[in-house]
This record gives sequence, structure tokens and C-alpha cells, in this order.
Amino acid sequence: MSETTTGSGFSLKDQLFNRERISYLSGLFQEADASFDGKAFTRQCMRGLQDLELKQRIVHIARVLEKHLSDDFSTATKKIREALPPPLDPTRTDDDFGNFIFAPLGEFVVRNGLDRKQLRHSLRTLKQITMRFSMEDAIRAFIDAHPDATLAELTQWSTDSNYHVRRLVSEGTRPKLPWSRRLTIDVTTPIPFLETLHADPTRYVTRSVANHLNDISKSHPELVLKLLREWKIVKRQTTKELDWISRHALRTLIKQGHAPALKFLGYRDNPKIEVSDFELKTSELKPGDSLELSFSVQAERSEELMIDYVIDFVKANGTTAPKVHKLKRLSLSKGETVALNKRHRLHANATTYKLYPGRHAVTLQINGKPFGTLPFELLASSEA
Repeated sequence: MSETTTGSGFSLKDQLFNRERISYLSGLFQEADASFDGKAFTRQCMRGLQDLELKQRIVHIARVLEKHLSDDFSTATKKIREALPPPLDPTRTDDDFGNFIFAPLGEFVVRNGLDRKQLRHSLRTLKQITMRFSMEDAIRAFIDAHPDATLAELTQWSTDSNYHVRRLVSEGTRPKLPWSRRLTIDVTTPIPFLETLHADPTRYVTRSVANHLNDISKSHPELVLKLLREWKIVKRQTTKELDWISRHALRTLIKQGHAPALKFLGYRDNPKIEVSDFELKTSELKPGDSLELSFSVQAERSEELMIDYVIDFVKANGTTAPKVHKLKRLSLSKGETVALNKRHRLHANATTYKLYPGRHAVTLQINGKPFGTLPFELLASSEA
């Protein structure tokens, strides 16, 4: 099974890159330039497409495009910019990633425009494309090849009127951007961008800032806390949004029980609580079943609680690996008791991990500390 196909038969790569999407892209180029051979472009893109994975399809379409655009890079990028549809809805503030069919345009720019003499055309084109589909992956090639010039351009983009351009500044410089190359610049180099963008009015941008900080926290936890403390003082962002950014940025540290991060968010790392009646509905499950846990918490003093649960999943080699899941944030007064329960579906065909039979365990974690562990047996799937 490929990384873009699930057991249910759904194929992300086929949804994102298919004849209909390629014909749409072809039509845009034809509309901008009547001499563009749209039928040949579509035919050549579809040839062998079904055998390729998602990223391979992006490269394949970019290679075909090279055959249909001018060998002169400035002329080719001008045609790309002219073919682009109107920018994504400027009235939205979140969840507007754009159309994946434009990813090959960024690949084209990277493949053909990395020379220093082409940099101005490349960055100008990526800026336009990112208003239709995020160029967070493509921009990283230019950060590595021409760090000073590219970062200087990103400084200008960090105050651009289009929030997709502003988001790209944070997302494109993330140390651990999923599915992308690791940057050669120091992890702290983009900090000035985050200083600007943390005050952005758009959640799409501030979510990227929070994810960026979470990346940094894995190697520089104290730096992230220092930034958040400073931002809290300067009050350039609303209290509500900065609280959201902080929780999202510190999520990995919280899962690890990092005491300074817990304290910053208002959680004691030694809560005075009593946990009782922690139990599982059943201790034997199959893939597709739900793990059901329940317990009660009583506070011996007023407490802010971050309640998680950790499942130790069996791996292919028989060892286990923990995965932390959020359960609830709550405030308890002294003497107050609350009963909680949680159902966790053990998906048989998850795209991010595979279930293996064996002895698993679930641990209740409150403010980063364990408060009881219960074993359960995952039986072999009947479909195996």
C-alpha cells in the first residue's frame, strides 16, 4: 500500500493529480497563450502517470511543462504568471491551502530557476503561485542556494497584504516542515520573521507560527519559552490568540511533561489530585474496535489540568512506541470531582501507522505525569 492510498481504496494522489486536474491546468495555459498545445500537454502528462507516487507526479508534470514553455526562463515564468487564475479568496482567514495542481509550477521554477541570475524571476513567480497554492516546499531550495538574497525577500513578504504570502515566510522556513528538505540555515535564523508574524490577524498565519515554534522547541525549548514570554509582554497580539499560539507551540513539550512549559501555560507539574476508578471497558480488542477508558479525578486544591492518554503501540519488531493523545483541559476547584471517559478508535487502515497484534498499554497522563497504566491485548485482525 502506498503512502497516499488507504485500505478503503481512496487514493490521494489520484484525487489531486488526474486527467481532470491536468486538463484544467492545460486550459489555463491555453487561455493565456493560444499557441500552447493543451491536448499534447495533457496527453504527455497522463502517459505513465498512474504508475507514479504523489511527489513523482509533481516532477513528471513539471518535466512535461518544460517541453511546452520557452527555454528562456524569464519568458517561461511570465507565461506561468499569466496563466494563473485569480488569487484564493482574500476574505478567508484559514484552511485555504489551494489547488495541488499548481505544485508542478513550483517544481518547474526550482528545476530551472536556481541560478543566481534567475533569482528575481524565480521569487517573483513563487510569490504569485503561493497565492493559489502554497510554495512552502519550493522556496526552501532558494533559501539553501541563496540564503541572504532569499531571506531579504522574505523579510519584505512578511508584511505583504496577502496572507498566503505572509504565511509562506513562516511555513517555508520551518526547521521540520513535513515532506520537505531540511534547511541548511540555523534554526534560529527565521526568528525575526516570527517576531513579526506572531501578531498577524489571520489564523492561517498564526497556526504556521505556532507549528514553527513547535519545531524549534524540539531542539531549543528555552528559546521558544523566551519568545512567548516576550510576546506576552509586548501585547502585539490579542490575549486570546496568543494563548492559542502558546498552547499549540508548546504541545510537544507538554506531552513530554516539560515543567517550564507547563508552568508557562498555568499548569502545575505536581498537581494535588487523586485519580480513582481508572479502568478499561475491555482488555481485548481487534483492529477497528474502540479502546474505552474511564476514570475519576478529585482535586485536593484548585488545579488547572491538562489530561492526556498515552498508548504504547506494538511495532513490527515487537517493541512498543508511545503515542500521546489529547483528552481534556479542565479547571477543578478544591474538593471537586469529575468523572471522565474516552473512546479511542483503533483504526485498522490508518495512513500514518500500522497496527500490530500484541500486548499494548494505555497510560493516563495529567500535567505531563503518569497516573496509572492499564494493559490491553490487540488481537490479530480477521482480515490478516
